[in-house]
Amino acid sequence: MRLDDYDPGDDIRDLGRGGGGFGGGGGGGLGGLLIGFLPMLLGRKMGCGTILLLGAVAFFVLGPGSNMLNLGSGTSDPMADSRSGANVACDTQAERFACNVFGSTHQVWSELISGYQRPALNFFTERNQSGCGAAQAAMGPFYCPADQGVYLDTAFFRELEQRFGAAGDAAQAYVVAHEVGHHIQTISGISNQVRQAQARASQAEGNQLQVRMELQADCYAGVWASRARNSAGQPVMEPGDMEEAMRAANAIGDDTLMRSAGQRPVPESFTHGTSEQRMTWLRRGLQTGDPRQCNAFDTAI
Repeated sequence: MRLDDYDPGDDIRDLGRGGGGFGGGGGGGLGGLLIGFLPMLLGRKMGCGTILLLGAVAFFVLGPGSNMLNLGSGTSDPMADSRSGANVACDTQAERFACNVFGSTHQVWSELISGYQRPALNFFTERNQSGCGAAQAAMGPFYCPADQGVYLDTAFFRELEQRFGAAGDAAQAYVVAHEVGHHIQTISGISNQVRQAQARASQAEGNQLQVRMELQADCYAGVWASRARNSAGQPVMEPGDMEEAMRAANAIGDDTLMRSAGQRPVPESFTHGTSEQRMTWLRRGLQTGDPRQCNAFDTAI
């Protein structure tokens, strides 16, 4: 990808390796290998398709009967365990890449949304705390509406390539851009409306609403990729990048994840959409570059 280098700002932090264990308001993560199901949470953390891979697998292993709608509120200070309180973000190759994607998303969305407010990007290692509770590497990247922060352990990029066969910088960029898509839903009021509707819905209906949330975030990621330009005016997407992003979207569909976990796909339990749906909505954003085409709530998905 043809991305510019962006200087880390006050909205990019490295929290390092912190405490928090598997408790904390939002609940635990997948500690070890698959002991949690948090990333799929409807009310708090919103993870990407590539974001909820590990969370999705864990959920399917634990069973679709778990109630994901009732989580406690996080009360921990996400900065409490940062490395000496210093901003040392973007100091590895993976972090620099994520920072560059993050900076590019702001350029695009600030042009599309009047008064756009940036989210924060929080790197962590293995575990730390977010405004939504515990942040666990095994949960995958996620967005926390409570503190409007994206949380990322860049080891996830290796997992994306090695476990899910989705290699390439465009696949990684899709992960970051999807989480920023959840931020767009938060500042536009969409996520709050969906959570209110979920509170009145059955679990199956709430899951369907969450699927639509995730597909819209996929579409928003495509909108960013379609519109993003570097300082030389070149599209950031190069030949082959679209295919890389599509492989990532395909790898993290609920149906694909369930089969990989040895489970029979149960549509009522889906929270992120099928592989085909995820690719379709990412492609819609890529091809149109128009966020108005990303309304997954008033159309068939």
